[in-house]
Amino acid sequence: MRRLFWLVAAVVLVDTMFFAAVAPLLPHYSDELELSKTGAGILTAAYPAGTFVGALPSGWLATRWGVKPTLLLGLAMLGLASLGFAFAGSVVVLDGARFIQGVGGACMWAAGMAWLVSAAPADRRGEMIGAALSAAIVGVLLGPVLGGAATLLSPEAVFSSVTVVAAGLAAWAWSMPGVEPEESPGVGAMLRALGRPAVLIGFWVFALPALFSGVIEVLVPLRLDDLDVAGATIGLIFLLAAAVEAVVSPIAGRLSDRAGRMTPIRAGLLGAAVMAIALPLPRTAVLVGLMVMLTFVALASFWAPGMALLSDAAEDAGLDQALAFAISNLAWALGHVFGAGVGGAVADATSDTVPYAVLAVACAVTLAGLSASRRREALST
Repeated sequence: MRRLFWLVAAVVLVDTMFFAAVAPLLPHYSDELELSKTGAGILTAAYPAGTFVGALPSGWLATRWGVKPTLLLGLAMLGLASLGFAFAGSVVVLDGARFIQGVGGACMWAAGMAWLVSAAPADRRGEMIGAALSAAIVGVLLGPVLGGAATLLSPEAVFSSVTVVAAGLAAWAWSMPGVEPEESPGVGAMLRALGRPAVLIGFWVFALPALFSGVIEVLVPLRLDDLDVAGATIGLIFLLAAAVEAVVSPIAGRLSDRAGRMTPIRAGLLGAAVMAIALPLPRTAVLVGLMVMLTFVALASFWAPGMALLSDAAEDAGLDQALAFAISNLAWALGHVFGAGVGGAVADATSDTVPYAVLAVACAVTLAGLSASRRREALST
């Protein structure tokens, strides 16, 4: 179990590290390739778009092939995508490489998390998910360092190294004992499960922080660039924010196991609504950085509980864990695509305040809906 946890943790860490490496590179690409906020949003959204396309096939593959072969496929796509980033000569190639990485990420997350959660006791599910997400957040933490290194050294050297690491992880996964795929209700049952209220609630609660993160990852680096902040400093701000999130996430997961999934989710929604209002206000780089860190604390309070809630609801609907995490991939991808792509376009057409205001309303309405649902349940009992 411990060896399996460290394998899955390493896989999601490397995936999110490469994913997050783009944030400090956005000003560089904006200057070199004359990207607008919309163009930067498309580049950022290419990964979650790939995850969206790969979400259902990855769940199907994990149930038919097994989690180990699906994980190996994802690692192969990660290595290919990193080579694309290393030697890309145009934005089209960068977008394509990032899209392929997103498809590979869907395979790695669906297979890896299903492998891990299936081996974990049910009463520790939130804790294990939180710990794995903490590793992923450490990857987000290291991603800006990777991106900053690419600006200082060269994309060829830095991103080629990711291919080498992916090959090493594939060798490690190959050495792990395989798990025979279990009888699965299939993708059709997963689509039908999306009509169940409990699954829809879990889907939305997990999609919302992804939506929020997508907006932040486009607008904050460009806002800091407007304030004449260097790429390395932008990377440092995201690094500190991710470090805080990595500490909060496993705590929120454990709390959701002991006090119920909704306790940390409601606290996170309240904090996120407040931060969405506050984020466009600062006029100095220091205050922008502080606001980002506080926002990541709020989001970390319901990342792991939201994923555990969705996993619980999907299991109650008769789905296996591979299909449950395919649904979480779908939720994350939709949230991030709209956050990065639509958020950037809306900010281009209006101002940064508008997408942040929409996020504040979304968090507040979700919190009110969950609170009303809790009151109805209490009255019915």
